[in-house]
This record gives sequence, C-alpha cells and structure tokens, in this order.
Amino acid sequence: MSGIRIVGTGSAVPARMVSNSDLEKYVDTSDEWIYSRTGIKNRYFCEDEKLYELCARASKTAMERAGVDPSDIGICISATLSADYATPSNACMLQRELGLPTDIPAFDVNAACSGFIYSLHIASRFVDKERPYALVTGGEMLSRILDMEDRSTCVLFGDGAGAAVIKYDESAAFYGTMGSRGDNEALVCGGINTEDPHVRMKGQAIFRFAVKTIDENLTDILDHTGNTIDSVDYVVCHQANRRIISHVAHKRKAPEGKFFMDMDKYANTSAASIPLALDDMVNRGLLSFGKGQKVVALGFGGGLTYAGALLEF
Repeated sequence: MSGIRIVGTGSAVPARMVSNSDLEKYVDTSDEWIYSRTGIKNRYFCEDEKLYELCARASKTAMERAGVDPSDIGICISATLSADYATPSNACMLQRELGLPTDIPAFDVNAACSGFIYSLHIASRFVDKERPYALVTGGEMLSRILDMEDRSTCVLFGDGAGAAVIKYDESAAFYGTMGSRGDNEALVCGGINTEDPHVRMKGQAIFRFAVKTIDENLTDILDHTGNTIDSVDYVVCHQANRRIISHVAHKRKAPEGKFFMDMDKYANTSAASIPLALDDMVNRGLLSFGKGQKVVALGFGGGLTYAGALLEF
C-alpha cells in the first residue's frame, strides 16, 4: 500500500441537537437509561440540511487546514449508506459543490460503519507523486431511516459528516485490514422500496462481533507494524457504544484516554463516526498535523464489515 498521511480534517453537524431527554417524547426512555447503556448524551438530526451540504462544509475545513486548493484533489471518495440520491453519488455532488477537477474519480462507498476506513484504503491506491492528494469523507443522515417508535435503535444514531485530506507520503506509516461476513440479520436496513425501510439491530450479536473484531484487528495491526498499545498515540474505534470500547480497552489494560471516545456528543453516526472523532481530537489539541502522531482506527458495522488502519498525522 502507498504511504499516506492525514494532513487536514473537518467536520459538520446539523443545526438541531437532540438530547436523550428530547427522545422521551417519542419512546419510553430516559437520559439515565440511554447514557448508562451506551455513553450517549446527544445527537444531531437534519431538518432542512442535505447530506452533501454537511460533507461539503467538513471538506472545506479539511482542505483549508491542509493548505490545498480544489484543483489539487486527485480523487474524491464519500463513505455513506444514506446519501441524498441513489445517483448522483454523494461524491459527485461534492465534486460540484467544491469545484473539484472534472477529470478525477468521484464515487461512494457503502461499508456502513467501516466505510471511512475502507475509503482510506481505496484512496491509498490512487494517490501518487503526480496527484498526491485525496479527499475522503464519511457522512450520514441516519435520521431518515430511523423508526422513532423503536427505542432499541432510535436512541443510538445521529447525523453528521467528517472529512480528511490525505497526502501521498512514502515515509508515512500506513497499514490496515478489511473484511466482511455477510449477515442481514444482526444489522439491516431494508431501504425505501422494501416492506421495512428502517434500521433494525440485534444488540447482543453486534456487541459480540464488535469486541471480537476490534481486538483481532488491533492485534493484527500492532503486530504487523511492530507497534504496541504504548507506542501508538491513540486508538479510535467506531463510536457505537461506550461499553464496547471500554470492554476492549480494559482487556488491553490501556491507560485512561488511550481509546478516544466522544459518542456522548454525536451518538452513532456510522461512516461519519471515525472522521468526526479524528476532527474532534484535532479541535481539542490531541492531534496535530505534521507531528508524526500514530493512530489506530478501527471500524465495525453493517454488512457485517470490519476495517482497521494505522494512520499517521
């Protein structure tokens, strides 16, 4: 794989924040019930916003931080399962909104909550010395596929977008894993032309899958790259549930803060989860561009899919 470095990040969320208490209007739940089981406090739901608009906002910030112009981008990949249109793709809408070159590939990737890392892997195969920059976004408008009468799912998810500009860099560390295990029972969304178009999930099955694949992929990445938990700066998992991440962190005897978590702010945003977290870390001063910090990012979700990558800032 080509070496890549993250040189810019950005994020965007809708204007409407929805607290746990707000959800009491829809289902039998409470702030204590949701937070104690998930670590989630708030999420954002779109009203008038379009998904591509959120992704464009996040992308503009990422490009500004990277110091690149639209003409510098050599490929645009958007990870999403909830785009505004079946076609044109979210990435094509971004090409128009951002004024990206017309002679570059622009396409979407649907690997659910693993989609952003899948997209980084794909982008790493395209960037080179001639066109060294790629724009990768993860964005979701999951509120459009939630059943607001199903408290097992509607309290878990939110809308948002994150973006990263990556640069070809032979000296940068980059290694990862990807996989899938076809399963339309543990986590499924039928889509608009089916009898049930909403997200449905079997929580215990997803918990078992998540803790197993996170641990296995973390071991693979660390062993392959000669790293340890102590030698990487952070581990950033898909922000689905505090219990899942805490379970793995405890098993690894990781120091406090090694496994970054911010699902309290955004809830589960599927493909947007990891890029939102990375930008949150930049905004908090935990990550800085050009410092050589190493992050292991780990995704898991519908498909069932999983993916991991050692990333360098």
